[in-house]
Amino acid sequence: MRRRQHTRVPDRQTVPAPAPAPAAESLVPNPALPPGALSDPADLEREAGVARLFELHYSSMLRLAVLLGADDPENVVAEAYYQIYRKWRRLRDSEAAEAYLRSTVCNLTRMRIRHLQVARKHVETPPEELVASAESTALLHDDQRVLIVALQQLPARQREALVLRHWLGLKESEIAAAMGISCGSVKTHTARGLAALTQAMEARR
Repeated sequence: MRRRQHTRVPDRQTVPAPAPAPAAESLVPNPALPPGALSDPADLEREAGVARLFELHYSSMLRLAVLLGADDPENVVAEAYYQIYRKWRRLRDSEAAEAYLRSTVCNLTRMRIRHLQVARKHVETPPEELVASAESTALLHDDQRVLIVALQQLPARQREALVLRHWLGLKESEIAAAMGISCGSVKTHTARGLAALTQAMEARR
């Protein structure tokens, strides 16, 4: 009888670091004011806060978008930073800003995937022939690409729960906040997702 092998979900350190990120100002434009025209202390604080958030979390947010299955992770993350730039004054502190950014990346990726699913019903090009961005491809090794393919077969909520838990190492409460669900639902999606992922990976052996 063939021995059943246990599939271990790689920890978050197995995904290599992305290529150098673009400058923060290219992702967080301020069309209302020319460079150097800021004088309001609140605006200055916002500029500095968002720039700092970019330096600290751009790479992890890009990796998150890739693992969640975004076909254009760079644009997803750029849009997330732009949204947080616009809503900066509503956030209480940097920790709240990071959580909001993570939640926004999850939501934007989910919306993007839904849009693609609808669009692909009206085109002749099979999904597997669509070309991912060069930077997205550079983020992953061959074995990790296989894992991503398996992840993308899972329902969106299960995929998000697994990525946030096993790659970002978030707590259940943080995952719940990012996904907009209860901690109990996080446990359910994580357990079901892990079981389905294990089955899918073993089927490829």
